[in-house]
Amino acid sequence: MSNDVAGAAERAADNAPTTPAWMAVFSLAMGVFGLLTAEYLPASLLTPMASDLGVSEAMAGQAVTVTAVVALFAGLLVPGLTRKLDRRKVLLGFSVLMIASNLLVALSSSLAVLLVMRVLLGIALGGFWSMAAAVAMRLVPARLVPRALSIIFSGIAVGTVVSVPLGSYLGGLHGWRSAFIAAAAVGALTLLFQVFTLPRMAPSKVVQTASVAGLLRRPGVAMGMMGCVLAHTGQYALFTYIRPALENVSHIDVDGLSLMLLGFGVANFLGTLMAGWLMERSLRATLVVMPALVGIAAFGIIWLPVPQTGLMLLVALWGLAFGGVPVAWSNWVTRAVPDQAETAGGMVVASVQSSIAAGAALGGLVFGLSGVTGVFITGGSVMLLAALFIGLRVHVARSGHGACAEPVMHL
Repeated sequence: MSNDVAGAAERAADNAPTTPAWMAVFSLAMGVFGLLTAEYLPASLLTPMASDLGVSEAMAGQAVTVTAVVALFAGLLVPGLTRKLDRRKVLLGFSVLMIASNLLVALSSSLAVLLVMRVLLGIALGGFWSMAAAVAMRLVPARLVPRALSIIFSGIAVGTVVSVPLGSYLGGLHGWRSAFIAAAAVGALTLLFQVFTLPRMAPSKVVQTASVAGLLRRPGVAMGMMGCVLAHTGQYALFTYIRPALENVSHIDVDGLSLMLLGFGVANFLGTLMAGWLMERSLRATLVVMPALVGIAAFGIIWLPVPQTGLMLLVALWGLAFGGVPVAWSNWVTRAVPDQAETAGGMVVASVQSSIAAGAALGGLVFGLSGVTGVFITGGSVMLLAALFIGLRVHVARSGHGACAEPVMHL
């Protein structure tokens, strides 16, 4: 790291708040919940949406794809385009986009209009994720950033668990459009809460805005992103095929499957919160142990002759372990490049979104060749490889300083 960059990192640490703004942190968690709920709502409403709009379910499913693709590019572009703006105004703008997207989707008369409205959500989603870690650094002292990130990211688990049953329930009662109106109402409450809790955050003064390519040339950053990609690729190769895996292993009925998936979601939420406590003790251990546990759980699900209760515990272990992975990588970014946390956050967003696509594609390829057992052997192996790679090759800096490695003895 150059002297200028190191100086910028030191100033970032010095300018961190002395007291935590926890209400602002909780308002961001509400924002995450609203964004994730809106992102996944179409998954539970494909049939009525497709019927009402006169298209196939596969075409209606593109409402999720469009949002994910736009989020990928927004994560890379939004931090730079908004660099001169107060971060409070930018975050409030994301909530406004979320509300507008949901309301306009509810009023859409055709699939084309609906997809354009989902672009607004993609911009808010990608922009928010790119800035989450950098904003956390502005709201709490450096030592509490892991805890703040675990609270913010807990909205992912809650949104993922709530979105599908909420969409199905409201869609069945009042039609699919009512679910998006409800999501807009959640966005309105979030916006109101953020207006009263988010402090002004003047744009950070950095030496210069680094490009993603420039960040990847910094010592250790490319290796870190490789570890991030491996961990997420393995996870989404597995998660895409969780239902056929459970049905194949235990011949479970729909009610039992729903209960297991609920357990996964609850454990994922707890794992997200637990990750904050773990990262305050050792970020390196968190980065290594979490994907290793996912890999162990994957092999256990397909190989261990356990009863249904044991299978449920393995699924819960999987959810608990992966809950900490996204939080840990966001915290790694704040330590690796504290002077360019927003640009680096966009890099993580792009990596994760690409990994989701790559993991699903890998899982599909293996599933076609060797079935769900092959998927779980491959996905579990990728997760164990990720843990080994991270432990051996990924540099972990101390909190608040971009140049000092966390000693391996902390493991």
